[in-house]
Amino acid sequence: MEKIDLKKDWKQLYQPSAKEVVEVEVPPLHYLMVDGAGDPNTTPAYAEAVEALFSVSYTAKFMLKKGAQPIDYAVMPLEGLWWADDMAAFEANERSQWRWTMMILQPDFVGADVIDAAMAEVQRKKALPGVARLRYDSFVEGRCAQLLHVGPFSEEKPNIDRLHAYIDGRGGRRGKHHEIYLSDIRRAAPERWKTIIRHPMQAA
Repeated sequence: MEKIDLKKDWKQLYQPSAKEVVEVEVPPLHYLMVDGAGDPNTTPAYAEAVEALFSVSYTAKFMLKKGAQPIDYAVMPLEGLWWADDMAAFEANERSQWRWTMMILQPDFVGADVIDAAMAEVQRKKALPGVARLRYDSFVEGRCAQLLHVGPFSEEKPNIDRLHAYIDGRGGRRGKHHEIYLSDIRRAAPERWKTIIRHPMQAA
């Protein structure tokens, strides 16, 4: 059984080859998502959200792999949209005022029915508190600029500033700050963490 890897199929979006700013066109995609607020390092709802996202995503994967028409695929990495009602608080790193949407991209063949069944199965087996807050939805970003940051999250700001300067010089920003976490931070050393930093641009 061939294993589908959307990171390879969407190489321009998920496998940046350089740390320079590049422009990408992001099509409408389907995600398992959960919304929340507060400091991700201290807010229990954040850890619950991430646990629920991965539990349901992996359950859906194994349901399809063991189904009548087996299909295997790699679960995609965790992604996050970040903002604040007062963006000055976001820029100042006042995490208690942050708002977020954490999400995992789902292949087109993973429909809402599969996600519903996976959520029910996770609730039956684990009763995770974050599952009830999950939603399956489409998300459209369109024209964006992004770059690859290598290192701990605390050192992102210079690259975020580079990204913003690039976009602001080409019509300006719109939408929300978007990060894609390519590394397993539980295993990799912080200096090796790889994060795609993305932000939507105004239409050309």
